Amino acid sequence: MAFPQGKPLSASKKKERITAHVFIDPERKKTLQAFSKAAGLKFKNPDLLNLAFTHRSSCNEVGRKDNNERLEFLGDSVLGAVTASLLYGKLPEKSEGELAKIKSVVVSEEILSGIALENGIDRMLILGKGEEQTGGRTKKAILADTLEALIGAVYLDSGFKAAWNFVSRRIAPEIVKVLENRSAQDYKSLLQEYCQRVYKSYPVYSLVKRSGPEHDRLFFIQVTVNGESYGPCTGHSKKAAEQEAARLAWEKLART
Repeated sequence: MAFPQGKPLSASKKKERITAHVFIDPERKKTLQAFSKAAGLKFKNPDLLNLAFTHRSSCNEVGRKDNNERLEFLGDSVLGAVTASLLYGKLPEKSEGELAKIKSVVVSEEILSGIALENGIDRMLILGKGEEQTGGRTKKAILADTLEALIGAVYLDSGFKAAWNFVSRRIAPEIVKVLENRSAQDYKSLLQEYCQRVYKSYPVYSLVKRSGPEHDRLFFIQVTVNGESYGPCTGHSKKAAEQEAARLAWEKLART
């Protein structure tokens, strides 16, 4: 893997990742420090940590150009690498397909949002007024994305070793839960396996419609299995809506 082992980026490189520094008032700095301490982190760059909590809905209101989406992109890759490595070492008897299926559940929106809540990320979010009023602090998609942004910030600030420690402490217990609780399934994979076994075909997902503003988009997805459609089901991402449609179809088919 192309991750530097425990070598944090230089100060000049870190500054390149933050396009616009903003004033952080003393109370916010105290809050960031308290969060870092509780999470077992030592952030050298408070701007970077604050950026990890900055949702795009707040940018226009405070005149910022940057938000946490780039950090989310980076953190998603770090999270995937750590999770894959943990699974590879823990489950030597599993095939590539089985490992991929378990990984998709472990890093799902459902589990990541739960980890975010357990770590108090909901209280750290910087949201626009509209997002705040519509319950943005409790939306699973925002919580999961912010956790990934935080992972990306840890990696940039302190290197891969620190990011590994942060992720593994939180993901390793979830791997155990997923392995012990088979109800926490990747329903898309289950449905696909069922369709291949019974109908010798694949489920087909289709977007029925989408609604809401860009920062609070809702997707309506239905899935067609052997000529019969299930749904539509909703989610704040296509992936989440597809999982819900797959769950609906799989549970109905499993009963019959």
